[in-house]
Amino acid sequence: MRPILLLLALLAAACQPLPAASAKPNLVVIYADDLGYGDLGCYGSPTIRTPQLDRMAAEGLRFTDFYSGAEVCTPSRAALLTGRYPVRSGMAGQRRVLFPNSKGGLPPGELTLAEALKSAGYTTAHIGKWHLGIHEGSRPQDQGFDETYGLPYSNDMDGRADLPSGASGSANPPRNGWNVPLIHNGRIIERPANQTTLTRRYTEQALRFVTTNRHRPFFLYFAHTFPHVPLFASPAFQGRSRAGIYGDAVEELDWSVGEILDALRAEDLADNTLVVFSSDNGPWLTMGAQGGSAGPLRNGKGSTWEGGMRVPAIAWMPGKIQPGVTPQMASVLDLYPTALGLAGITPAPNRILDGRDLRPLLFQGQSLPDHPLFYYRGQQLFACRLGEWKAHFQTQAGYGQAKPEIHAPPLLFHLGLDPSEKRNLATQHPDVLARVQAAVRDHRATLIPMPSSQLD
Repeated sequence: MRPILLLLALLAAACQPLPAASAKPNLVVIYADDLGYGDLGCYGSPTIRTPQLDRMAAEGLRFTDFYSGAEVCTPSRAALLTGRYPVRSGMAGQRRVLFPNSKGGLPPGELTLAEALKSAGYTTAHIGKWHLGIHEGSRPQDQGFDETYGLPYSNDMDGRADLPSGASGSANPPRNGWNVPLIHNGRIIERPANQTTLTRRYTEQALRFVTTNRHRPFFLYFAHTFPHVPLFASPAFQGRSRAGIYGDAVEELDWSVGEILDALRAEDLADNTLVVFSSDNGPWLTMGAQGGSAGPLRNGKGSTWEGGMRVPAIAWMPGKIQPGVTPQMASVLDLYPTALGLAGITPAPNRILDGRDLRPLLFQGQSLPDHPLFYYRGQQLFACRLGEWKAHFQTQAGYGQAKPEIHAPPLLFHLGLDPSEKRNLATQHPDVLARVQAAVRDHRATLIPMPSSQLD
């Protein structure tokens, strides 16, 4: 063929419409519980093998600076599903998380991501841990999920009365030590839940959901129970990891992620499904060998130091997201507006969203402008990050420190140069502190905190 004819043929082919695809992309959020920044191979773990997540990171976009919405699990899950700081929904308070005797939960008036996506024709499922309320109005099917399968709260709750102190953090916890129920679509199907089988059964439910809904847009919120203590793994994974039972639980979780990604490939859905993997907060360091690792970061779960809220995160959508590693700051708050953008949904008017749409970063590789991140512990603002700088107004260890330490002037760290937060530069950069404090003032001007009675 002559060059000019070949060029015309190529141009004609380029002008043809793309093959028809599902009208809207699918969304899968896989959320670990208490997984630390240093607990995956692709984040530097020398002892825990995570080949599936390492492959996901190699094929997708791995974040070095990704944050949970809070330093413990209930508020971080509220942040994920609402795109709002938990202080706006009352899901932040003195008790910090919901307990089986808590009277409240996620307010019915909150518009969850599941509810928003259902309005655009999505089928929705929650699998795994919920921990946003057990009462009418706050349960998964009250908050937009068509299906639900999992535990209503943390697996160390409903403990047997004669459990010895520290049993939940044991390397060999009693299998019958906790009476937490396994619930399917509002009905208790097993109590106590056999925790050695949870990761496998969750995965089977997730695979069934993906296969059943392969011809329609879907949202799967897959919130693993582990590696929150007490730690269990199925017989196939027990004793496999150099990192003990903690590593066994994480390596089984890694297997589960691989099963989901393989199913999406097998159903020809991979290039039309955004999969995001992350964790609800940092590692529970006071649990020792059963508590995971924050890598180079300071402190862990329960604190607003980096180790408490900076978490692993990988975004995967083959052919749409180019493989790479990004230092761009992002958070779980960003998933809500990103998902709405993918689904073509206009955000609800008069409802403040605290995240931002990550599509330019994910799909065009564009840098995003600086956007402040606010670190809350309960209803109290402890810190703020702006660009590479982080200011601490109060600090408190995740556990074992009765009262916070107030800092006036605030502590100031450059996280690019000092991710371990060891060198306070406040006296050298008053201009930076002024910018951070201005961002805090702007944020507080938008804030009408809800009563924290939801956690009572």
